[in-house]
Amino acid sequence: MRLAAAIAALSVSMAVAETTSTPQSADEVVAKMLEHDRERQAILHGYTAIRRYVLENERHHKRAEMLVRVTCRDDGSKDFQVLSEEGWGGVRKHVFPRLLQGEIEAARPELRERSKITPENYTFETKGTECVRGRQAYVLAIEPKTSNKYLARGRIWVDAEEYAIIRVEGMPAKNPSFWIKGVHFDHDYEKAGPFWLPVLDRSVTDVRIFGATEMTIEYFDYVPSASPASANLAPGFKTQQ
Repeated sequence: MRLAAAIAALSVSMAVAETTSTPQSADEVVAKMLEHDRERQAILHGYTAIRRYVLENERHHKRAEMLVRVTCRDDGSKDFQVLSEEGWGGVRKHVFPRLLQGEIEAARPELRERSKITPENYTFETKGTECVRGRQAYVLAIEPKTSNKYLARGRIWVDAEEYAIIRVEGMPAKNPSFWIKGVHFDHDYEKAGPFWLPVLDRSVTDVRIFGATEMTIEYFDYVPSASPASANLAPGFKTQQ
C-alpha cells in the first residue's frame, strides 16, 4: 500500500512538473483559471468565517484590533458582525467601519464584476514560474485597464495544478486619498477541500504625517452554507489554531 501511494504521489509530481515545464501563454493560464473558478463557484453556495483585523503604527505606538464574523451569500454579497474591538480609538471609530463598508459595497452583485481578475479588467503578462509553499505556480503580471478603485497593479500566482490564485501582490490602481503616499499589499490563499480561500492579507500604507501603518487580516473558521454539494466540505476548511 505504501509503495502504491508513493508511486501515485510520484506520478502526480511528474504530471505537474511536465505541465509547468511546457510554457503556456498568459491567455492560456487565465482561460484555465477562469474555467476552474467557475467549477468551484458552482458548488460553493456561500459561507461564514471569522476575521481578525490588526492595525499598527509603530511610529506613534498605536494598535487596534477587531474580530468580526463575515457571512458571504450565494450571490457573493457580504454582511459583517463585529464581535469585539480594542485599542486605538480613532481607528475603531473611523477606519474599521470604512473598511467593512467598502467591502460590503465592492461585494454587491452589480459591482463584483468590476473587481474580478478577468480579461475584462486586466491585461496579463507571463513572468515565469515559482514554487509557493511547496506548489508550482505560474507568475503573471497584472495591469488594470482602468483606474478603478477596485483594481490593482502587481502580480498574481496561479497554481499550476488547480489553476487557482494562491497569491496576489501589488498596489491599488488608484490612490485612495491625497493623504496616502502609497500602499503595498499581498494576499495569500490556501487550499481547503476543493476550494482556495483567503487566509492572510498584509498591507503597508504610507500616510502623510502618520508614516507607515501596517494592517493584517487573518481568516479562519470557515463554515460552508448548507447545500447538497457542500455538505461534506466543512472538514477541509481552515479553523482557528
